[in-house]
Amino acid sequence: MTKQKDYKKTLIACYLGFVTQAITANFAPLLFLTFRNTYGITLEKIAMIPMVFYFAQLFIDLAATKFADQIGYRTCVVASQVLSAVGLVSMTFLPEFLSVPFVGILIPVVLYAVGSGLIEVLVSPIVEACPFEHKDGMMSLLHSFYCWGAMGVVLGSTIFFAVFGIEHWKILTIIWALVPLFNTFNFINCPIERLVEDGKTMNVRQLLRLPLFWLIIILMICSGAAEATMAQWASAFTESALGVSKMLGDLAGPGLFAMFMGISRMLYGKCSEKLDLTKVMLICGAMCAGCYLLASMSASPMLGLTGCALCGLAVGIMWPGSISISSQQCPRGGTAMFAFLALAGDLGATVSPAMVGGLAESAGGNLKTGLLVATVFPVVLVLGLLIFQRKVHQKASKQCPTHS
Repeated sequence: MTKQKDYKKTLIACYLGFVTQAITANFAPLLFLTFRNTYGITLEKIAMIPMVFYFAQLFIDLAATKFADQIGYRTCVVASQVLSAVGLVSMTFLPEFLSVPFVGILIPVVLYAVGSGLIEVLVSPIVEACPFEHKDGMMSLLHSFYCWGAMGVVLGSTIFFAVFGIEHWKILTIIWALVPLFNTFNFINCPIERLVEDGKTMNVRQLLRLPLFWLIIILMICSGAAEATMAQWASAFTESALGVSKMLGDLAGPGLFAMFMGISRMLYGKCSEKLDLTKVMLICGAMCAGCYLLASMSASPMLGLTGCALCGLAVGIMWPGSISISSQQCPRGGTAMFAFLALAGDLGATVSPAMVGGLAESAGGNLKTGLLVATVFPVVLVLGLLIFQRKVHQKASKQCPTHS
C-alpha cells in the first residue's frame, strides 16, 4: 500500500521559507547605526548594504533560470536555507575577523541574499506543484508569511533591544539564524513535486515570445516597485511627518504597512474561490494609487500615515496575484517563468525606492515629492491589468467561438 504524501509539511516548510526571507531582508537595516558606531563604517558605505543585497538577489534570480531545473528543487531550496543561516551567523564574527569590517559585513549579506533569491524563485513553484485546490488563494496565503515574518523581525528585534540592549545584537542574530537552520530539515523531509513533466516545459525562448508574459512582467515590476517603495520609506516618512522617535517610526510605518499587507493576503487566501483575481487586483491597484496620493499630498500627518498603512492593504495581492495569473496563462512556463517573475519584481523593488530617494534629495529632502512620482507604478499596473483582461477575453473567444 502506497503511503499518502503529506503536503502540509511542504506548505509549512514554504511558509517558514518566506519567514526566512523576511529575516534576511529586514534584520540588517535595523543594525545600520550599530555598524557605524561599532566598526566606524561611514553611512555612505552602509547605504551600499541593501543595494548589494538586492543586486545579489537579482543575479541569482536570473541564474536560476538556467540551473534550478538541472540541479533539482530540493537541492536548491535546502541550499537557500543553509546559505541564509550561514550568512546570518557569519555576520556575528566576520567583521571582527577580517581587517576591513565592511567586507566582513558584505560577505554575509551576499550569502543570505543568494539564499533569499533562491527562496523567491523556488517556493512559489513548489507550492504551485502541490495538488491543492484554489491555487491563487494558496499563493496569496503563502506570501502573507513574508509580511508576518517582517512584522515579527521588527517587533521582536525592537523588544529584544529594549530589554537586553542593542549591544547584544549578535545573540539575536544567532536566534534569527535558527529559523532557516530548523527549516533546512523541513525541506529535506517534505514531499516536493515537479512543476511540469519532463519534456513539456517551455524553454526560455518560447516563454519570452509570449506577449502576455511580457505584460505580466510589467505587472511584476510595478508590483515590486509599489510594495518596496512604501515599505522602505515608510519609517523615514513617519519620523519626518509625525516627528516621532526611530522606534515608534518603525512600528507605526513599516510595522503597520506589513500588518495590513499580511491581512490583505490572508483574507484573499481565505476567500479566493468567491472572487475574480483580476478584478480584485484592479481594485487594489486603484486603491494603491489613492494611498500614494494621500501620503504624498495630504497636509495632515495622520492622513499621510493612514495612506502609508492602507497602502499595505492595497499592494498585498499584487505580487502573489501576478504570479497566479502567470501560472494560469502559462501553465508550461516552469521554473524559468517563476525566476523571471522574481527577477522582474526584484527589479521594481530595487529601482523604485532608489528613484524616490533621489527625487526626494533633489527636492530638498522632501519625501512627499518622491512618493508622488512613485504613484506612476500602481497607475501603470491598473492600465496593464485592463490590457491583460482584454487580451485574455480575446484569447478565450478565439478558442471557443460562438455558434449561431
